[in-house]
Amino acid sequence: MNSTAEKVVWEALELPPSLRAFVAEKLIESLDVAEAPKLSAKWREEVRRRCAQVDRDAVKLRTAATVFTKAYASLA
Repeated sequence: MNSTAEKVVWEALELPPSLRAFVAEKLIESLDVAEAPKLSAKWREEVRRRCAQVDRDAVKLRTAATVFTKAYASLA
């Protein structure tokens, strides 16, 4: 085994059970992710623009719960 991987494993084993479970879950999730498709230049620029807006507090962010509540209400 790679020495870095071995170190990570031994350090993870020292964590409390709930944190070990969290780490294990994240590692397993990472295996299920297919390679992300490449973004076009236009989408990369859009992502940069939106991140800059958030950094400048130029947009009002909403929680996922708020967004989903509004979306489900619009379907009723």
